[in-house]
Amino acid sequence: MPVAKRDYYEVLGVEKTASEEEIKKAFRRLAMKHHPDRHHETNKKEAEEKFKEISEAYEVLSDPKKRAAYDQYGHAGMEGAFRHGNFSWEDFTHFEDISDILGGGLEELFATFGLGDVFRSGGRGRSHRRFTGADLETSVDIELADLLNEKEVPLSFRRREPCGVCHGQGTKPGTKPETCSSCGGQGQVRVSQGFFVMASTCARCSGTGTVIKEKCPSCRGDGLTEKQRDLKVKIPAGIEDGMRLKLAGEGERGPRGAEPGDLYVRVRVRPHPFFQRDGSHLYCEVPVNMVQASLGCELEIPTLSGTVRMKVPPGTQPGEVLRLRGMGLPSLRGSQRGDQFVRIKVEIPSRVSMAQRKMLEEFERLSDNGIFPAVQRFWEQARRWLKK
Repeated sequence: MPVAKRDYYEVLGVEKTASEEEIKKAFRRLAMKHHPDRHHETNKKEAEEKFKEISEAYEVLSDPKKRAAYDQYGHAGMEGAFRHGNFSWEDFTHFEDISDILGGGLEELFATFGLGDVFRSGGRGRSHRRFTGADLETSVDIELADLLNEKEVPLSFRRREPCGVCHGQGTKPGTKPETCSSCGGQGQVRVSQGFFVMASTCARCSGTGTVIKEKCPSCRGDGLTEKQRDLKVKIPAGIEDGMRLKLAGEGERGPRGAEPGDLYVRVRVRPHPFFQRDGSHLYCEVPVNMVQASLGCELEIPTLSGTVRMKVPPGTQPGEVLRLRGMGLPSLRGSQRGDQFVRIKVEIPSRVSMAQRKMLEEFERLSDNGIFPAVQRFWEQARRWLKK
C-alpha cells in the first residue's frame, strides 16, 4: 500500500501564508540539516530520502503556478507537473540554492567532485563549454561627416576557416574521424554521485565525440587554416566613437564543422579639425572682428552638410553661443538631427594705423559708460571695495 504524501507546507515547516523568502529560508535550513554528504553511511539512505522530500516540496512551493495548483487541489493538482508522474531529480530546477549549502557557487559545488567546467544535475544539462569558433574583433576608422547617413565601408581581416584539403575534418584525405572509444561519441563521461548524475568533458576527444587517427598534412588535424576575409559592413548614422557592431557568424570558424564565432567591429571616428562632438550636437568656434561683433554681420558658417548663412546680432559679446538648429548629427535611435552651436570669438587688432588710431580715439571720446556696462560695473565695485 503506497505511503500517503505529507503536506508540502508541513514538510518545510512553514505556514500556508509563508512568503517566497520564508519558503526559501526554510528549505535552506532543512537542506543543510539533511544533506546526505553530512550524514554517516549508516543513515545516508534515510537522509537522501528526506532531502528529496524537502526538495520536492520546495520545487512546488517556490513556483507560483505549481503552488497555486497545489493550494487549490492538493497533491492531485500535481498530476502532470512532473515528468514521470512522481517527482524525480530531473524535475528539480533549484540546484543553485543547493550550492549555498556547501558555501560556494554552483560551479564550485561541482568542482568538489573534480568534474571541471561541464556538469549535469538530475538530467538538466548545463554546459560551460561552447564548441564554436572564437569571436574576433577588428576596427574601422571613419570621418565625422560619414555619420550623417548610413555608410557601407570595406573591411579586411584574417580568420581561421575550414582547411581546403580536408574540408574542415582534420583528417588525411580518404580517411574519416573515428568514434571516441572513451565516451562512445557522446563527448562527455558521466559519473554518479548519489542522486546527482554529472558529466565531464571527455579528455580523449575534448568533447567532440570523435578522434583523428591520421591527421591532414595541411592543417595537421586542426581542420582550420588562416585566410583573409573581405566584406562590407554597414555603419549606422550617428554611431558613437568606440561603439562595437556585432556581425554574427563572421568570427573564426569552429572546429570540425562547429558553429562559427562572431565578429565585433569597433568603430573609431577620426577627430575633426573644426568640430567637436557631444552626442548628436556639434560645437565650433568662429572668430569675428570687433566691428562685426559691434555692428552685427552675416557669415557663411561651415557645417557637415555644407555652408549656411548665419546672422551675428549687433553687440554680440565674446564667447556668446549661437545655434544652428538641425545642423548636428542624427541620433542613433532616431532620424532627427541635433544642433550645431557656434561660439563667437571676438578678435582685437594687435596693431592699428595712425588713421585707425585717431578714429578709435574719437570713438572713445564720443562714448559714454552706458555702452560698456561690464566695464562700468567692475570699476564701481572696485571703488566701493577700496573705500572700505
